[in-house]
Amino acid sequence: MPVRPRSSRAAALLLAAAVAVTTAAGTAGALDHGPRPAAPAALDGVWRMDGYGTVAVVEDGGRKLRTYETTGVSCLPGALTAARTDPSGPFRQDGEAALTVTPQGRGTARLAFGDNVGHRTLHRIPALPSGCRNAPAPDADPRAVFDTFWQTYAENYPFFAARHIDWNAVRDRYRPRITAATGKPELFRILSQMIEPLHDGHTGLVDPDDPAGFFSGHRQDTVIPDATARARIDKAVAESVAKAGAGSTGVQRSWAGGQITYAELPGRTGFLRITSFLHYGQGNDYDADKAALHTALDEVFTAARTTGPDALRGLVLDLRLNGGGSDRLALDVAERLTARPYTAYLKHARNDARDPRRFTPAEPVRVAPHDGPVYTGPLTVLTGRLTMSAGETLTQALLQRGPKLTLIGENTQGLFSDRLMRTLPNGWQFWLPNEEFLSAKDGRTTYDGTGIAPDVRAPVFAEEDLTTGKDPALTKALELLRAGKR
Repeated sequence: MPVRPRSSRAAALLLAAAVAVTTAAGTAGALDHGPRPAAPAALDGVWRMDGYGTVAVVEDGGRKLRTYETTGVSCLPGALTAARTDPSGPFRQDGEAALTVTPQGRGTARLAFGDNVGHRTLHRIPALPSGCRNAPAPDADPRAVFDTFWQTYAENYPFFAARHIDWNAVRDRYRPRITAATGKPELFRILSQMIEPLHDGHTGLVDPDDPAGFFSGHRQDTVIPDATARARIDKAVAESVAKAGAGSTGVQRSWAGGQITYAELPGRTGFLRITSFLHYGQGNDYDADKAALHTALDEVFTAARTTGPDALRGLVLDLRLNGGGSDRLALDVAERLTARPYTAYLKHARNDARDPRRFTPAEPVRVAPHDGPVYTGPLTVLTGRLTMSAGETLTQALLQRGPKLTLIGENTQGLFSDRLMRTLPNGWQFWLPNEEFLSAKDGRTTYDGTGIAPDVRAPVFAEEDLTTGKDPALTKALELLRAGKR
């Protein structure tokens, strides 16, 4: 299921990839970035991030930035190495969106990611922890690999209690099995076994040098569709939409290689389907993805469809196969569906190595109406267990929309946190969640694990429906919209 897990642009549940670097421009409209950057040289030095187990080093007169991944037992170079030619501009890496670091005074700074939302707080520290510049080595001691893996989860994972896992007991069970002579296949099997009971789709492990060396968690009731199954689902949805639009002369369009589609159905009802929030074009380019999404949204939400006698009377937003990606792009969709600003959700990260109940201050993430045509009419949103990550944060954001929407289908997957991407001493990569996305309504509720429940339950991609050409969720959505219910 392709996603951009905010702190990386990997395929969640399928493939791990490099950490993404992102821009302050992405959070503009959601958050105030505060003071303008000071002189670039003022950034030079070592900075420890609240939460995330990260240390950042800025050098060369504020032109270079790189990160280090730290725990109480380890420190390794991180995947983020960014630079800027303009000493007052953003940092960039390998075509990713940009990143800004803004001094706040009193030894603090604010780091902002552009395909993400919120910011991270940095505190100046005297020096880089010892040993941080040692690069991973394939022949690293398996015991050090195990200890780094276990410790990273111990210090950052927020959901052990919710998932009924005693992480200390996991260490006591598996650590004695690891020796200096433990082979890579056995080590990989043990690390995978340690996290499999979490049933968490934002956990995983990969050996980049071994095609068979891949593990990713998922909720017990979920089967991740392969390419053949996805194609079958796509075909079934297209046929259902065509059947619903029989006799209609409305517009049917697609963008981003079919990841965004729109159809106009009878009764001036729109059907907008979005299956991811990344990789809309060639390469790994967030700015190109943003441009592609806005091109599609501009063509869907025209003045004629949003105001006047020919405006849409209802809209179905289909997120049932949305594997996620950029939260910032997800909020760009929410901003086309409101005429008033509101708080989408609050976000915080675990911030205590010993206490999983302590977090960074919860930061409100805002939705600001798009500067142009917006649709404010009746809205139904189709969701299911394959609605994941940024597909879920969009769903969560829309819960606060006025007028109220109707969710139809099944619970979403329950994966909201950014994925914290890490490297082990032997070069393997792994990932885990370390954040909670809190309800804007009460500032406490999270939907991690269980997902967001629908208002109206309907089967989603059941085998019988795929075989017989039925789409109960879409049928129900159209019934409610045409009956004037929401």
